[in-house]
Amino acid sequence: NTTAMAWRGEGRSAMQRADEAGKRDEYLAFSLGGEAYAIEIGNIVEILKPLPITEVPRADPDVVGVMSVRGRLVVVLDLKRRFKLVSQRSESLKKKNRILLVDAIDEEIGLLVDEVMQVYRLSEAEIEPPTVLGSEQAPHVVGIGRPGSAAGLPGPVLMLIDLAPLFAA
Repeated sequence: NTTAMAWRGEGRSAMQRADEAGKRDEYLAFSLGGEAYAIEIGNIVEILKPLPITEVPRADPDVVGVMSVRGRLVVVLDLKRRFKLVSQRSESLKKKNRILLVDAIDEEIGLLVDEVMQVYRLSEAEIEPPTVLGSEQAPHVVGIGRPGSAAGLPGPVLMLIDLAPLFAA
């Protein structure tokens, strides 16, 4: 019985600690060209292994092509090209490549990424404005996430992405 009370006490203090840490937002982290990026998890519909992608003639250079997801055609964008991390389209898909199916304005769009890392729960204290990197950042970079920084732990530096400017272009 004493152990049950001790457990309840610990649970309460863990809940209190979570409250003290404040609201946390969940971000899915992924890599592009060796850099870590993250998108709010609420924007992601599904994570897919690359399905067969059909090239579209005369499409925008950022467009890898279209793929069929359960009977629906989905446009797939190469985020490395969109972010100008590479000059030409990645020739072949690798085993770790993933396609993030996201909600765009009026349709679902696939975003080709190098690798999906993990989900991070970031508190406001772990998110800094994009200006901390010094130079002017692109409009799609809305912040810099540093998981664990509030607790003084070393962690990855995540470029937090807002999808709206990507699809406005």
